[in-house]
Amino acid sequence: MNEEHFQKLQWMYTHAAPINELFQPKIRISKGMSEITVDIKKEFYHAAHAVHGSVYFKMLDDAAFFAVNSLVEDVFVLTTSFHINFFRPVIYGQLVARGEVVFDGRKSFVAEAVLLNDKDQKIASGSGSFVKSKIALDETIGYK
Repeated sequence: MNEEHFQKLQWMYTHAAPINELFQPKIRISKGMSEITVDIKKEFYHAAHAVHGSVYFKMLDDAAFFAVNSLVEDVFVLTTSFHINFFRPVIYGQLVARGEVVFDGRKSFVAEAVLLNDKDQKIASGSGSFVKSKIALDETIGYK
């Protein structure tokens, strides 16, 4: 795999996805793997003052997604299913999601991800299935 592809995916994630204006994530992508870091903000809280599960899902899905798309250089991949296990709440610090491809079927993929707090404790894990779409990886979606 080539480093240019990883850099273009990183640019697409941090600059072309409007949702990431709220999250302000940092991402590193390598072959079959990705790591996403986000600083926790109070805007992520549910009513009980801890990070909402939707943040867990986003980080786990994004980490698994980019691990898969690191192996696919022509099209955007799509999540077809995703399962999450929640282990503990988090209220402050930083979250780190690490994704890794565990099955590469060339047309369909499975990836797993783990979400850690800033004490390196596992707070959630997830696994998902992904398929290739018909959406080209090009500048129209921020792949540049």
